[in-house]
Amino acid sequence: MRLFVVVLGAGWLAAAPAVAQDAAAGEKIFVQCKACHQIGESAKNAVGPVLNGVIGRKAGSVEGFNYSPANKNSGLTWDEATFRDYIKDPRAKVPGTKMAFGGVKDPKQVDDLLAYLKQFDATGKKKAALENAGRLAKM
Repeated sequence: MRLFVVVLGAGWLAAAPAVAQDAAAGEKIFVQCKACHQIGESAKNAVGPVLNGVIGRKAGSVEGFNYSPANKNSGLTWDEATFRDYIKDPRAKVPGTKMAFGGVKDPKQVDDLLAYLKQFDATGKKKAALENAGRLAKM
């Protein structure tokens, strides 16, 4: 009986850290980003650059946006790890950035925000919609 409880407990602990990213929750978190950034098919540069296709993109590379030298010359590429580090405290990650934002500190909120951002390709189309359209076309 004790062995069963220990094994069950160990299995529960192993599963506990695996929390799925929630794009719908990320969309709600993105509301605070909308003051400066746009995303989607009709997105345009505003106070901040368009965030379409941000994950995988080189920092300071959106055409038509006037980046700070700090951001443009940061050498960063926006992968998940870099984004997580940056979004906690943008000015600590890239000293001299124009981004005046206090950051998102909660790891779950960052996960959800990433899930939301990763839905959009470089043109602003939702990737899931593109994949579904491709599946329907094959039918």
